Amino acid sequence: MIHRIYSDLPSFKELNFHKALNIVLADKSPGATEQQTRNAAGKTSIIEIIHFLTGSQCDQQSIFSKKAIAQYSFGMEFDLLNSRVCVERSAAAKGDIVVVRGDTSKWPVTTQTDKTTGKEIISWTDWKKVLGHLIFGLEYHRLESAATKYTPKFRSLFSYFVRREGEDGMRSPLSQSKDQQPWDQQVAIMFLLGLDWPLAKQWQLVRDKEKLLAGLKQLAKTEETAEILESAARLRTLMTVSEDRTRRLREALQQFNVLPGYRDLEREASEIANGIAQLFNDNFLDTELTSDIEKSLREETAPSFDQIEGVYKEIGISLAGNVKRRFEEIQSFHLSVIENRRAYLSRELNEAKERISERNAKLGRMSEREAQIMGLLKTHGALDQYTKLHTELSKREAETESIRQRYLAAEEFESKKNELGIQRGRLQVRLKQEYEERRGVVDHAILTFEGFSSDLYEKAGSLTIDTSANGPKFEISIQGQGSKGIGNMQIFCFDMMLMTMCGERNLGPGFLVHDSHLFDGVDERQTAKALQIGETKANELGFQYIVTMNSDIARSCLGEKFIDEHAILPRLTDATEDGGLFGIRF
Repeated sequence: MIHRIYSDLPSFKELNFHKALNIVLADKSPGATEQQTRNAAGKTSIIEIIHFLTGSQCDQQSIFSKKAIAQYSFGMEFDLLNSRVCVERSAAAKGDIVVVRGDTSKWPVTTQTDKTTGKEIISWTDWKKVLGHLIFGLEYHRLESAATKYTPKFRSLFSYFVRREGEDGMRSPLSQSKDQQPWDQQVAIMFLLGLDWPLAKQWQLVRDKEKLLAGLKQLAKTEETAEILESAARLRTLMTVSEDRTRRLREALQQFNVLPGYRDLEREASEIANGIAQLFNDNFLDTELTSDIEKSLREETAPSFDQIEGVYKEIGISLAGNVKRRFEEIQSFHLSVIENRRAYLSRELNEAKERISERNAKLGRMSEREAQIMGLLKTHGALDQYTKLHTELSKREAETESIRQRYLAAEEFESKKNELGIQRGRLQVRLKQEYEERRGVVDHAILTFEGFSSDLYEKAGSLTIDTSANGPKFEISIQGQGSKGIGNMQIFCFDMMLMTMCGERNLGPGFLVHDSHLFDGVDERQTAKALQIGETKANELGFQYIVTMNSDIARSCLGEKFIDEHAILPRLTDATEDGGLFGIRF
């Protein structure tokens, strides 16, 4: 329960509240012009002050950062864990909350003493931990930040009980802000209804993984990264081939023997091969020479006189006796010449045969050396060859590992997609089981909402709690829900249902605050009925219901007696410069 809201701003109008229904009225004073609308009287600012003092962010856009009031403190006295607490905060305090009065012994975070003022202070972030623990039983202040991801947060839960028009908190019953994420809505509503909210958290973790996979898939569409998520089957083939090539190269390297002077032997083998070729060429020439010499020796003979004489007779010439003697002399000389030539050819023949024999002997030695060297070269290798092989092996191993990692990534990607689909199915089954196991809670929420709705309209609205492929599903429907007024009354019914469900479990702030914007476009009869329902339930369940309204609307809906019983003082007005909540215009 809120007891009072105050400020050290001299012109501020302190508000004092009582139990059950409290109506904060804004009057239109006599003489007020059409331009003096009560929208600036400060009704919505009451909502903002409550949020400011319960840990909302105070940035440059905040009303409390305005130059006219930034140096002033605003305070609220309210019940916290059955103990009355008084806290203050100003925009100039850099986020610190001043604890003016209250028992802090049961707080999960201890306060600090300000050395200058001697007052107890607590940081903005710690104050939210305190409120989350004492109001909603949240224990996450003791956990690491990673463990608190996608868990109920005080500010999110609290905003269902004090909706802010400026945050679009009256757009939908299920949402308390235009910026509220789907996971936060699911977690918050599950928590406030008393259902197993970690299921909603698990759903968001699945969505996160799916989003990551979708991002990788989108990334893989670019040329530079197309190979990242290739087909796992294709990569498995590439990996198998690459692993086999690497294995064979590794085995070859293990069997490789380094031979000192390998390059010298390689050069010697080359020289021997060239020498052998030259010897074969020389032998060929000498073999041709011996053949020619042998042929010449066979044909090298002088003709006889009878052969010569026979030739002459054939042509009819007779040779005299002196010619015959002369021929015998010539023949004797010619025989001498032939014998000399035959002796020369014989020497040439023998020399050629000797050269061939020597070459053959050299060929034998050279061939033996060549075989010896080639044997060594075949079973051994050079150091630079070994180094090259080792470098090639390292390259192959790196390529193989790269393919292996790509294969594992692709396989994981494909298995993750299947796994996430399975997880969704399992979560949906678990959520159905949760609804069945806590059917009493689900039915109670449905019937409570339906009860409030039937009190307002002949055809009651309905709350549907179901499962979906995307997590817990909550839907509210009512005839004529396209109307702004009827839509706002859906919010009223939903908030009252949450207040009932939490009150029965001793959860929540103990108060519900509705801004006058909630009743915009609502028929007077439904407005009156809603406030009567609020008064009745507040008395029954012991919570405080605070409503801000324009006095003429309240009067036409509720009557003077009802207003006198529940309206608080002072009343706000926008007829003069100092009629609003702050007492000044800024």
